[in-house]
Amino acid sequence: MTGRTGLVSLSTSTGCLAMFPGQGSQRPGMARHLLDAYPSARRLFARADEILGLPLSRICVTGSAEELGATEITQPAIATTSLAVWELLQAAGYRPAATAGHSLGEYPALVAAGVLSLESALELVRLRGRLMGEVAREVPGAMAAVLGLPSDQVLAACGSAEGVGLVQVANYNEPLQTVISGHVRAVEEAGRAALDAGADRVVPLDVSAPFHCSLMSAVEEEFTEALAAHPFADPVLPMISSVTGTYVSSGEEARELLRRQLTGPVRWVEVLRTAARHPVSAYTEIGPGRVLSGLARRTLEEARTRSTGDPRRLTALYGALASDTWQEQVAS
Repeated sequence: MTGRTGLVSLSTSTGCLAMFPGQGSQRPGMARHLLDAYPSARRLFARADEILGLPLSRICVTGSAEELGATEITQPAIATTSLAVWELLQAAGYRPAATAGHSLGEYPALVAAGVLSLESALELVRLRGRLMGEVAREVPGAMAAVLGLPSDQVLAACGSAEGVGLVQVANYNEPLQTVISGHVRAVEEAGRAALDAGADRVVPLDVSAPFHCSLMSAVEEEFTEALAAHPFADPVLPMISSVTGTYVSSGEEARELLRRQLTGPVRWVEVLRTAARHPVSAYTEIGPGRVLSGLARRTLEEARTRSTGDPRRLTALYGALASDTWQEQVAS
């Protein structure tokens, strides 16, 4: 993975994929352990507060679930928390082979890969959240996770609901977990069809907008203009796109993929399989929650995962880095 884009060789890295979580991983107090213990995290949050004109430092420590759940707040809050963890791990010597982000998580992943600056990523994330919130207010929509059914059968269930409204696959999360998105009645109808086809469960998601479907095309033009106003550099660390499931070759490609991400599905299964075809055997979730760790274990039989969303897990990873046992754990 070297050449005109300046990508770091996978063969000389630690064999670990750095994974950045998306919306849904937030929780009240999710950055308390960072801001209480680490001056670098306090500095990064102070910069984010200034860039966005938002009290993220307070919201991510004492904000309520309702306050944190507003899309225009959730997205920069998760991105900032994830980047605070990334800075800490980098300072401790963490060097992954590649990086990837699930939906919103693609923005901190682009910062980690050297494609976007912190300022550009946070400004784009806040606009993305605001625009998605506008779609939710103007076009009532829904999302649901279909469990226990292969994705091709979920696609067929969506097709059977075409007469009711728009419903499309939004996330290929794992082989037997696929998220659908669209008009409320169409999502409900597709969910019933999935159950009839043998799905174990259909779980409505507590989200404020129908993400990753054609309903988001209403804000695509405004967001494309914003993307054009920010510089995108070529990646200096290999990055796997959640839009294609393949490596990003240039800054311009990254810009185009963020545009496509608004209305296209998240291909997380392909992200993980692409990583596994290269010297990647360990998977680190950088930021709040443990959602991506679970998806990795259920998609790749041999995957070894670590998460960083609470003091105990973050401290354990720090200890491994400090004692020089991280390379041994990845290689074993």
